[in-house]
Amino acid sequence: MLNDENLTFTIIKRTIICSLIVIGIMFLGIKNPKTFVLGFIFGMCISVLGFKLLDNTIQRAITMQPAKANGYATAHYFLRYLIYFIVLVIAALADYLSFSATVLGLFMVKIVIIASTVYDSIKVKKK
Repeated sequence: MLNDENLTFTIIKRTIICSLIVIGIMFLGIKNPKTFVLGFIFGMCISVLGFKLLDNTIQRAITMQPAKANGYATAHYFLRYLIYFIVLVIAALADYLSFSATVLGLFMVKIVIIASTVYDSIKVKKK
C-alpha cells in the first residue's frame, strides 16, 4: 500500500468495498436494517468526503509558505470537525438514522487504513 501512486483512491476504494460487506452483514444479521444501513451509509459517505477534504487540504498546503499553510491547515481541521459534529447531531436527532451505525460509518476510513497497514506489514514480514 505504501508504494501506490494514488493512495487516496486506493483507500477510498477499499473503504467502499468494506462498507458493502458491512451493509450485507447488516441486511443478513439485523431484523429491521433500514435505520442501521441508512445511518452507516450517511456516516461512511461523510467519512470518505472528509478524507478527500483532508487530501485536498494537504495537497494545497504543501504549495504555500509555512506560516500561511499552518493557518490554512488549522482552519480546515476545524472545518472537518465541524462537519463531523453536524453529522453526529443530525444522526442523534433523526429517527430514520441509527446513531451507532453513523459513528461506525464515520470510523470506516480509519478502520480501513489501520487494517491495510496491518495487512501490508504482515505481507512484508512473510517475504
